[in-house]
Amino acid sequence: MDTSGLLLAKRVTPANTSDNRGARELLAGLAPLMPRLKLIWADSAYAGEKLRSWCAEHTGWRLEVVPRKSDGSGFEVIPRRWVVERSIAWICRNRRLAKDYERKVQTSECWLKVAMIRLMLKRLARD
Repeated sequence: MDTSGLLLAKRVTPANTSDNRGARELLAGLAPLMPRLKLIWADSAYAGEKLRSWCAEHTGWRLEVVPRKSDGSGFEVIPRRWVVERSIAWICRNRRLAKDYERKVQTSECWLKVAMIRLMLKRLARD
């Protein structure tokens, strides 16, 4: 439920909105845009049966919470979460995307797509 979801759904909620309520609003907006989506990985802020059952009932998606394994002291690589962090790091290597200078969400979305296309083309060219 990170950057691509926020850009696709184009939803902004107030700061006093709970994570679970904000997730419902975000996911409800994403449902028509992502018909092939089956699984969502989320952190422990989205734990709980209410959100999981709402997600399955309203969107047909399975919500899987990826919890921390230790007491939280020190650095720990958490399965599946590192994929998001790594992707954001790759995107931020593009100077235009390091800061949010755009006035419209659509422009930011286009630059994200361009950055990921560039990354994929570089990988394909290696082979």
